[in-house]
Amino acid sequence: MNPTMLSLHTTLIFRKQVTSPVMQLRKLRCRLQRFLFPSEVDHWLTVLRIGLALQILLYCLSLRRDWIQLFASGAHGLIRRDLAEAILSAETVFTPRLGWIVALGNHLGLNEYSILCFAWWCLVCAALCLFAGVLCRSAAVLAWFLHLCTTDSASLFSYGVDNFTSIGLFYLMLAPLPDRWSLDAQIRHLPPKDQRLQGFHRRILQMHMCLIYFFGGIAKSVGVGWWNGTSLWRALTRPPLNVISPDFLIDAKNILPVLGILVCLVETGYPFFIWPTKSRPVWFAFIIGMHVIIGITMGMYLFALIMVVLNTAAFGPGLIGAKKVTLKEQALNLA
Repeated sequence: MNPTMLSLHTTLIFRKQVTSPVMQLRKLRCRLQRFLFPSEVDHWLTVLRIGLALQILLYCLSLRRDWIQLFASGAHGLIRRDLAEAILSAETVFTPRLGWIVALGNHLGLNEYSILCFAWWCLVCAALCLFAGVLCRSAAVLAWFLHLCTTDSASLFSYGVDNFTSIGLFYLMLAPLPDRWSLDAQIRHLPPKDQRLQGFHRRILQMHMCLIYFFGGIAKSVGVGWWNGTSLWRALTRPPLNVISPDFLIDAKNILPVLGILVCLVETGYPFFIWPTKSRPVWFAFIIGMHVIIGITMGMYLFALIMVVLNTAAFGPGLIGAKKVTLKEQALNLA
């Protein structure tokens, strides 16, 4: 072979070996960027905003008669609020609590009863503003802060619904508000937010939901209670969640292990079957149906609602006829 041709051939091979890893890294970066920053319209944000507004409204209405008794300190409360906040302070002193608001109100000459009533009305007003889409950002921040204060000050009574509501309000607070269906956007004629920014916030919510269900399913699967039906039996017969008659549960005892296994499979398989286009509608229907059944059979209506809202905001808009982003819109958005 000609020495010149041999040298040229060697140079080409060397360049190919050097540029191949670089090209692979570039392709990997492009794929990661397309995954984390997909072009999305803001229908998911509308679902999240209105759903959380309804959740907070129902939360406040369900506690309206017991609000003072639940959050009052000293002898006026069901369980002393300062006791729950003392337990919380042993873990961290930076978590918001109603004691901060009460202390501020006392400096202004207000009594505890007036301050707690004011906090309830502020939470209701924040929920109404979110529902209408008025002052969305301020309402979301206020709702998140007050809801976190109430759940932390009543941590002895809190359960999963409060944690998931706080998670949803946190995402809403940071989301690119206002969405196009809010009164803020309609009155002020605001242009739509960056679609890649919308996609990034929705993608983070999607990944968070996948982690929640996957590890929840793994935790259920490692024990025997969900495989033989005893966990379902205890959940359905423990007051005040015993909505279904025990006689009916005894007659249907052979179905409980099957339902327990299905719950483990649905939750563990969530991150694997919710992403593909073909399996997403099926798994979405499974997970929504599971939470609706939980709400009906156990009386956990607020828990069922918040899980339906989070799942619908994360993976629902593409299934219920939301507008899909065309290639032309993607090109304009990337420009």
